[in-house]
Amino acid sequence: QVQLVESGGGLVQAGGSLRLSCATSGRTSSSYAMSWFRQAPGKEREFVAALRWSGGSTYYADSVKGRFIISRDNAKSTVYLQMNSLKPEDTAVYYCACTVVLGATLANGWSYKYWGQGTQVTVSS
Repeated sequence: QVQLVESGGGLVQAGGSLRLSCATSGRTSSSYAMSWFRQAPGKEREFVAALRWSGGSTYYADSVKGRFIISRDNAKSTVYLQMNSLKPEDTAVYYCACTVVLGATLANGWSYKYWGQGTQVTVSS
């Protein structure tokens, strides 16, 4: 089992920055990748960023590439999402997720077994 707890969401003006945290616990040693997804009201959940546990490769959705950075702190068992140059369209509930499936399609939410409870990010114009 893997437990995930997000924090760091809030209200920010367009152009501002936020850093989301995802504290992990449990059998994280079995993780293949950690990712962030988001879901805006009335929209489907969408992939934001992923970090492969072995090797540290990162992947981003085109909509956030160059603005968001996914990273990890192994000592703190925490994964971060640094969000810069935020736009109103970034407003959503952000979820971190963990997959233990080797070779999983990282942009597909169905690849992930473990999810956090979500944290709200609101960007005002």
